[in-house]
Amino acid sequence: MTMPRRLSAALDRITSALRELTRHEPRGAAPAAPRRSRGGPSPAPDRVNGDRGPSPAAYGPYAGDATTLPDTTYAPAVDGDPDPGEIVWAWVPFEEDSTRGKDRPVLVIGHEGDLLVALQLTSQDHDRDEEEERRAGREWVDIGTGPWDRRGRPSEVRVNRLLRLDASHLRREGAVLARERYEEVIAEVRRHHR
Repeated sequence: MTMPRRLSAALDRITSALRELTRHEPRGAAPAAPRRSRGGPSPAPDRVNGDRGPSPAAYGPYAGDATTLPDTTYAPAVDGDPDPGEIVWAWVPFEEDSTRGKDRPVLVIGHEGDLLVALQLTSQDHDRDEEEERRAGREWVDIGTGPWDRRGRPSEVRVNRLLRLDASHLRREGAVLARERYEEVIAEVRRHHR
């Protein structure tokens, strides 16, 4: 039996609000500082992987996926500005409906004008449903574990969708991906975006 759409949306909002009220930083970790916004809406609070995050209306319409690769030179500098090689948190629109989305970590791989080009991460193991994901047009690469996931779950990054995101809407820096792993991801991205 399916739940009516309004009830489902209301439950999602309540669940998200409860998680935010009960959210705790891992032991020994300093609370993440909010990202400074250069105009536009204030950044939303940090979210736990899997939360729906703020409404897309807070950010305006999605700029659309990038169609060409930017300069992907590895250049992390943990200075509050997102750089290629860093994993940060952002609202990511769903591919099939950009008015809806999910708050998740993304790997920054470059810039396109004032926008960032990034790849979405997931903690779901797509090795088990690899053929189904390929048929659906989604390609994933394992990147292991890191501080971007508070529960220490292994992550995968989608290499055949290039997100264009406004840097002022990012909420926090999550981690720097090791250069060797970053170069492996970029090699896979290049296979899909020549």
